[in-house]
Amino acid sequence: MSLLGALPARFRRERVLIVGCGDVGQRAAQALGGGGRVRLLALTSSPARAPALRAQGITPLQGDLDDARSLRRLAGLATRVLHLAPPPSGEQTDWRLDPRTRTLTQALRQRSLPAVVVYGSTSGVYGDRQGRWTSEATPVQPITPRAWRRVDAEAALHWFGRASGVRTTALRIPGIYAPDRDGGTPRNRLERGTPVLRAEDDVYTNHIHADDLARACVLALWRGRPQRNVNVVDDTELKMGDYFDLAADLYGLPRPPRVARDAAGDQLPLVLLSFMSESRRLSNERMKRELGLRLRYPTVAEGLA
Repeated sequence: MSLLGALPARFRRERVLIVGCGDVGQRAAQALGGGGRVRLLALTSSPARAPALRAQGITPLQGDLDDARSLRRLAGLATRVLHLAPPPSGEQTDWRLDPRTRTLTQALRQRSLPAVVVYGSTSGVYGDRQGRWTSEATPVQPITPRAWRRVDAEAALHWFGRASGVRTTALRIPGIYAPDRDGGTPRNRLERGTPVLRAEDDVYTNHIHADDLARACVLALWRGRPQRNVNVVDDTELKMGDYFDLAADLYGLPRPPRVARDAAGDQLPLVLLSFMSESRRLSNERMKRELGLRLRYPTVAEGLA
């Protein structure tokens, strides 16, 4: 049964637009589908993706967030919007800005407005919390360009909500995993023998199973409060090395070697080093209380198994 089936009848037969309909977007579409109670639409810049989207019961709409003119047809089309498209990663005038979210909200306001816009942000907006518990009340302190752009996207989204009356929710998402997701488990990294930090240098890491994230996206479309940020994270409380040890034991693989932080720069890619420079434990109290999400995979032990 879809999540929509549990919602009041007045919320049914909606038109939900998914912007950035990748793995999580498709899982959200699956959770939304069923019984024709919602029409699913997806913005795509690739005509080649149209047949696959149609096969899932999703109507593809040609458009590109980097081309404002291509988004004119979106005006007045959707009653609810799930925005999962990432900010641009290439060169731009100001690396701290996300022009795509501004372009999308500008397109949406040209005609009748949607009731809700839900945005998939990142928990990286909090920066390094040195392992401290972190709730949505914690001030953002982004470190990386990627996190700065997400902070900008959140601000643009909520400004749009306040100015228009549209209910906006930013979901702050940590590491997404799932055995049926491309690169969605640590198996390949374990098989390569990539090191992790020794215990005294290690950082806390946070996770959410892709299916639970998709369900959170759907619930936020109906239950999210106005101009609200919500951490979407499971109950796991592990440091990164312990996470990889757990995965190695589950897969029957050798545990990864441990290295000191000052030696990690010679052995690890820059992208991994950036994740190892931030440590925080995310609170999911608001997610459970306001969205009412009951985790299907409360910890990575259940999700990886």
